[in-house]
Amino acid sequence: MTESVWSKSTWMPERKSLSENIETEVAVIGAGMTGILTAYLLQQTGRKVIVLEADRIGSGQTKNTTAKITSQHGRIYSQLTKDYGVECARLYARANEAAIAAYERIIEKNHIECHFERLPSYLYSTSDKKALEEEARLAASFGIPAYYTEESELPFTIAGAVCFENQAQFHPLEFLKVLSEDLTIYEQTKVLSVKGHCIATSKGNVTAKHIVFATHYPVMNLPGFYFVRQHQERSYVLAISNVENLHGMYYSMDQEGLSFRMAGDVLLLGGGGHRTGQEAVFGKEGYGFLKNVAGKYYPEHKEIAHWSAQDCLTHDKLPFIGRYSVFRPYWYVATGFKKWGMTAAMLSAMILCDRICGVDNPYEKLFAPQRLHLKASLCELLKDIGVSATGLAKGAFHLPFQEVSSVKPGQGKVVRCGFGRYGCYKEETGKIHKIPIRCPHMGCELEWNQEERTWDCPCHGSRFDIDGNLIDDPAQTSIR
Repeated sequence: MTESVWSKSTWMPERKSLSENIETEVAVIGAGMTGILTAYLLQQTGRKVIVLEADRIGSGQTKNTTAKITSQHGRIYSQLTKDYGVECARLYARANEAAIAAYERIIEKNHIECHFERLPSYLYSTSDKKALEEEARLAASFGIPAYYTEESELPFTIAGAVCFENQAQFHPLEFLKVLSEDLTIYEQTKVLSVKGHCIATSKGNVTAKHIVFATHYPVMNLPGFYFVRQHQERSYVLAISNVENLHGMYYSMDQEGLSFRMAGDVLLLGGGGHRTGQEAVFGKEGYGFLKNVAGKYYPEHKEIAHWSAQDCLTHDKLPFIGRYSVFRPYWYVATGFKKWGMTAAMLSAMILCDRICGVDNPYEKLFAPQRLHLKASLCELLKDIGVSATGLAKGAFHLPFQEVSSVKPGQGKVVRCGFGRYGCYKEETGKIHKIPIRCPHMGCELEWNQEERTWDCPCHGSRFDIDGNLIDDPAQTSIR
């Protein structure tokens, strides 16, 4: 099933919806890890805070994380040193180590039982020793307890690995359940629009001095233009039992990008990712890819669960944390966490809390959304512009040759119906599900995701089920 091990093992008490127009000092939009942490830290300072959630607490990307809390983010220190210089790379290391420590303090203070544990994290390769040696040297020079090793617990031979000691992992929903107990949260309250200090929701209006967008992908296109400054990728997880226990977390810097961590006696095997809406282009097979890996290295395994997640990637590899726009100094945003959402969520909460409280934060400038680093951004920016242009133009001048009758059972396809283009999915029973093929966000043509039976936008990452119901932002409406 596509429910994560976190969701399967945690019951979240329901919260009431907004029932009237209210005023508050701070309104946080989104009750995932970033939103809850930000609200918690602000409330600790005495601020009046409310959280608005369209669904349930932790029901977005938080429930689908692999829940590693680490400052080891691929070969990030080599990349940052090259693009930004030594001091920026050093600041990034300090920021993420501070975020790990903040989790530990909060967990200890609130006596939260969430399977939090400190353990080593390994970045490995099956071929490139030189790059790993350089990453280990840089990380150690920035104060991280890091070293190069050629030893591992993995069921295959590696060329080498960078070990970061004293990193962490936990159960994210157990953590959120306790941390959110004393917060004012309105579930099933979808934000429809934000204008100035006024938030219009499906259940009433909220007026706030400060507004925090903690929605994974920013839901307001303007101002900010975040839709041209990042893209989204899919990632997949297979939970398997009857495997030998690992005593650390592992992530590959090689093309396949495999991830390993234990959750009790269950192994979380991650990988098979691709840009959202471009499954075929990347040649990855999501769950199929992971099942082949599991069968090869763990022939006696038993599948417990499988699920997927969505990751936002900025052009320069750094999250956007801070003011939404210079034109809205009372709006704040946290997005672009790449695959390191748990660490970045805490870092975001720390920076945004300080910003709203008027406190200087040593990490704010590094992650400021208004930064512009062409050296680090230009290549990815041009790629994204090309993808968006293709998605917008696709099918604009011709209709598909295929008609609904050409769709096979279990298949999704773009077809011609009259004088229009439609996305058509046929169930094994023969039942047809047909939707308009343009994304309501900005009009890009959707692509079929065979692994997940969804229609995905290759431009900005919105996702819809076979009937056009919205699954993932930035689109805010289903397809009618």
